[in-house]
Amino acid sequence: MTPRTVTMRVWRGDASGGDLKDYQVAAEEGEVVLDVLHRLQATQANDLAVRWNCKAGKCGSCSAEVNGVPRLTCMTRMNLLPPDEPITITPLRTFPVIRDLVTDVSFNYEKAKQAPAFKPRPREPDGTHRMRQQDIDRVQEFHKCIECFLCQDVCHFIRDHDDNKAAFAGPRMFVRYAELEMHPLDTNDRRQLLQDREGLGMCNITKCCTEVCPEGIHITDNAIIPLKERVVDARYDPVLWIGRKLRRRKS
Repeated sequence: MTPRTVTMRVWRGDASGGDLKDYQVAAEEGEVVLDVLHRLQATQANDLAVRWNCKAGKCGSCSAEVNGVPRLTCMTRMNLLPPDEPITITPLRTFPVIRDLVTDVSFNYEKAKQAPAFKPRPREPDGTHRMRQQDIDRVQEFHKCIECFLCQDVCHFIRDHDDNKAAFAGPRMFVRYAELEMHPLDTNDRRQLLQDREGLGMCNITKCCTEVCPEGIHITDNAIIPLKERVVDARYDPVLWIGRKLRRRKS
């Protein structure tokens, strides 16, 4: 099949500023956006900065905004985009631009350092750990995260409020906390931290993070809402409140 020519409208620039630039690029049958970006890089814009690694939708490196929607460029098929319109490729808007399509996502790794590590309970007398299969199944979903940070990019609380970023971990990190908090062997209690320092209460569960997750993780329903319920139980459950009062009196 003869390649068709498409208009790739790519953002070019760095931290000091930039603009969109149009390129006419050949696109062959079966290609994805990353393929066309590579052809553009090889033939017309050798200095185009594009982050990628596996090209199989598993490393999360090639995240960008395609026609305004956060996507993995290696999993966005060209034939699903409007054929007669420019295809706009811009960097993730939530994070600072380094150059062209490459952004500084170190915010996410700094937030990851704040999560208390997995702390297993002591082994059984026979030296083993025992867990119910249903408890294991519950956290398996969270292990699928590839840290593409599309959920962080689309979260309006991070995207639109720079002054709130330091106090809001974001959906990716709430998945990480859920993975730890719901693990049947973990003994750390992170509920106070989630409420006071990671901003869990500020999430208004619009599910925009769930909608863009390429791994289909139910971020809102299975991670954020259960975490919110745990925080509420710890803070406002009347039985627990009385128990805390009694412990304080004894001490």
